[in-house]
Amino acid sequence: MKKKKLILEAELSKTDPRVKMLMVKIKKENYRPDALIEILHTAQNSFGYLPMNVLRFISKEMKVPPSRIYSTVTFYHFFSLKSKGEHTCLVCTGTACYVKGAQNILDEIEKEFSLKPGQVTADNKFGVQTARCIGACGLAPAVVMDDEVLAKAKAEDIKKIINSRIGAGV
Repeated sequence: MKKKKLILEAELSKTDPRVKMLMVKIKKENYRPDALIEILHTAQNSFGYLPMNVLRFISKEMKVPPSRIYSTVTFYHFFSLKSKGEHTCLVCTGTACYVKGAQNILDEIEKEFSLKPGQVTADNKFGVQTARCIGACGLAPAVVMDDEVLAKAKAEDIKKIINSRIGAGV
C-alpha cells in the first residue's frame, strides 16, 4: 500500500506543467476555500478529469477536508472522477433527439466500438456519454463531438467522424 501511495504522489510532481498551472490558480485565489469550484475547474481542464490523487493534492494545498472536495465534485455534474477519453462523443437523448434517432446513433457506436454510454476505450482515446437534453432541439438528433455540436446527426456520419479522430479505419 505504501508503494502505491508513493507512486500516486510521484505522478503529481511539482515539475508537471499541469500541477504548476493548478498551483498558480490556487495561489492566485489565495488558498481560499470559497474558490474551490474554480480550482476544480482548472484541475479538470488540466487533467481531463479529476483523479483521486489530484483531489488529495488540492485538499492538502488548500487545507480543505477531502470530504468537502469529494462532496463538491460528486454534487456537480460537470465534474468527472473518471476519464471521458481523449475524444468524447456526447449524444443528446432528450425527447426531440430520441424521436429523431439518438438511440440509433448510440446503437451504432456500441456495435462499432463496443462502448455503452459512460464507457471509454481501453486506450483512453474515445469515450461516449449521453445527456438528457443539450438544449438544441431544433438540431435533433444532436451530438457533441469534442465540443463541436453536430446537427441532424446520422449514425454513419458519426462513426466516420469518430474513426477519423481516433485514427481507426473506416
